[in-house]
Amino acid sequence: MAKGNSNKKGQGRDRVKPTDTELKEKLVNLNRVAKVTKGGRTFSFAAIVVVGDGKGTVGHGLGKARDVSESIAKAVDDAKKNLIKVPLLRGTIPHEQKGKYGAGKVFIKPAATGTGVIAGGAMRAVLEIAGVQNVLAKAQGSSNPHNVVKATIDALAKLRSPQDIARQRNISLEKLFEG
Repeated sequence: MAKGNSNKKGQGRDRVKPTDTELKEKLVNLNRVAKVTKGGRTFSFAAIVVVGDGKGTVGHGLGKARDVSESIAKAVDDAKKNLIKVPLLRGTIPHEQKGKYGAGKVFIKPAATGTGVIAGGAMRAVLEIAGVQNVLAKAQGSSNPHNVVKATIDALAKLRSPQDIARQRNISLEKLFEG
């Protein structure tokens, strides 16, 4: 990868072009911020939103505005610019993975069919909107929704499908699952 090619949010990972018709959105956190001025308090809102198609595409965004609906709309627009593709394998993830962003650390682990999404708060929103149906997950360190969402997206972006690994090692899928 070229040196100046990565941007702040996507870190140069596999980007996906959004198709607005099938994207679902989920509000993770809404924060009201008060700024005290001479004339009184001025309130503004910061919204964290995740968007995804439920089939392996997910993204997150942050929007700030004086109005709740406007901040959510800005967050959705931001999230659509930061979509990544997640490899899914029979409704779960292909392998265990750790993700980190700031002080937020997450651990995600594949689970058997029927387990469901065992995750808390912000992680649950990201995993459900990505289309993961069975997963075990634990957030460690920070409980700040900003950092947990970004750490979860980091973990999901690091996942590799069995096809990618077999192609990289120049072996067949059958041989990959033997050893």
